[in-house]
Amino acid sequence: MEEIVSKRSSINVQIGLNANNLPLEMHWSAEDGGITNAPAKAMMLSLWNAEEKNTMKIDLWTKDLSVEEMKQFFHQTLLTMADTFEKATGEINISEDLRDYCYHFAEKMEIMPEK
Repeated sequence: MEEIVSKRSSINVQIGLNANNLPLEMHWSAEDGGITNAPAKAMMLSLWNAEEKNTMKIDLWTKDLSVEEMKQFFHQTLLTMADTFEKATGEINISEDLRDYCYHFAEKMEIMPEK
């Protein structure tokens, strides 16, 4: 039996650009999540195009995002990707390998949380 769409939901991202089209500010809203016009400094959006078997992506960050913030953003994104991959595929071993790499990344970037 084919499932039917019973609801639609939107996530909205607003990007404020300067005269050179560089992002100065970002805000996002997700009505179903109770988020309205929340500020952000960076985003990575990846969409899978099944017809082309290719990932379409948008990576943006504001001028005032510091290098330290970008390091943390990447680290946390990589950790989330490991969790998502494990949840979606059940591939525990490779997900653990990715988490091990995340530890290495944090160590090399000197962003390890203090104990």
